[in-house]
Amino acid sequence: MRIGMVFEGGGMRGLYTAGVLDSLMTAQIPVDEIVAVSAGALFGANYVSGQIGRAWRYNRRYLGDKRYMSLSSWLKTGNYVNKDFAYYQVPMTLDPFDNERFKASKTRFHAVVTHVASGRAEYALVEDVFSQMEVLRASSALPFVSKMIQLDASPYLSGGAYLDGGISDSIPVHYARQLGLDKLIVVLTRPATYRKATHSNPFYSMFYHRFPALVQALKQRNSHYNQILEQIECLEAQGELFAIRPSSHLKVGRFESDIAVLESLYNLGRQDGQNQINPLEIYLQM
Repeated sequence: MRIGMVFEGGGMRGLYTAGVLDSLMTAQIPVDEIVAVSAGALFGANYVSGQIGRAWRYNRRYLGDKRYMSLSSWLKTGNYVNKDFAYYQVPMTLDPFDNERFKASKTRFHAVVTHVASGRAEYALVEDVFSQMEVLRASSALPFVSKMIQLDASPYLSGGAYLDGGISDSIPVHYARQLGLDKLIVVLTRPATYRKATHSNPFYSMFYHRFPALVQALKQRNSHYNQILEQIECLEAQGELFAIRPSSHLKVGRFESDIAVLESLYNLGRQDGQNQINPLEIYLQM
């Protein structure tokens, strides 16, 4: 039986996913394929490396550090989340990511990115986090507060400029279902009743006027997000997937900096994950 997981993004709301995954790692839920977006990819890679608690640990330690993410970083570098510190110093030296264990794992890890010129999602197979760190950066490069990431062409990528994967495929359930899976676990970062407002940001056209396909993807993002939520609910009712979502609402911003709020979010994820172990195991055995 082949098992897959999908992790959506959501900035710091991804710490809910980190909490859920720490509980699933503790329960040793096996996974063959992971498809993840943005913060879901950054935090979800720890599932493959088996590092329980790491995502919360380094965020708790460095969240207030201007070298990690800050307005000053955005003004100086064009990236609110600092490239050198967050993506290279932290995982390589300050709170080491176990890249060797990641590479040795049989779990395949796919990160979603948005091709700027086409406005379409592309799905990169990440086999080595350190050598493919720019793919993870691209998956989480939020509009307006991130520079576009240049990636070379590969069997999975067209090559060129990329931004956040959530622009084009916020919850990549359809791609995951094409991977020949028998069971699919989807970790969401919003409660079941949540739906995005369908208004469009007028700054999209102003800021990205040179990339009309990207602008179109940005304008359609909210409606597409709501559509996939409806589809997830239908698939869940049919027993085609197992969804884990926040059991209560916590107001958490994309760049939330209140450590107490984030700790509550992470702990909610851990508790929800723990509470879903028995139903999940039943689903996996069906």
